[in-house]
Amino acid sequence: MYLSGKAVPDPRIGVMLSYNAGKQRVIGHKCWAADNGCFSQPKKYTDDGFLSWLDKIDRTGCLFAVAPDVVADAAATLDRAAPMLPKIRRLGFAAAFVGQDGATPDSLPWPDFDALFIGGSTEWKLSGMAADLIVEGKRQGKWVHMGRVNSWARISAADALGVDSVDGTFIAYAPDKNTPKVLDWTDRINNQFRLFDWRD
Repeated sequence: MYLSGKAVPDPRIGVMLSYNAGKQRVIGHKCWAADNGCFSQPKKYTDDGFLSWLDKIDRTGCLFAVAPDVVADAAATLDRAAPMLPKIRRLGFAAAFVGQDGATPDSLPWPDFDALFIGGSTEWKLSGMAADLIVEGKRQGKWVHMGRVNSWARISAADALGVDSVDGTFIAYAPDKNTPKVLDWTDRINNQFRLFDWRD
């Protein structure tokens, strides 16, 4: 499933809403998620503001809501996210924890969240350490998502690593031109034959 930063009138593409990103809406999409905006608007983020924003959104079709994180810093992300995970759950959302540079399977509070979001630097998210997190996430029955996926090479790499969904801003820059490209990518991913798929 591809979640676009810009809503498009095609139900095959989901939406990634983002706190403090201006006017947004879900227009009949079967799947969407709620991001915390810490990557794009870090200075505008507050815990109370994020929770208030979430509380106003219809939960129908939401895959997860992302707890606050610190880009490329696993330890700081854990400190920041830990108190927010139960609060997100209490609002009726599946809580997502962001795996950042330095995270290991042993360092994540697996019982406290419902979805694993692979963030971090480009190098880290495609590394063996991130792959280890994905494997453990799937073993524990978590939904696994990867952020900032804006090319065929990246979405195919994400699929090879075993994620369930991705998001990106590719469509936002030229919706008429790029929406068909993203649909082609997802069709190719979803229709390809796998001799063996450890996710099953």
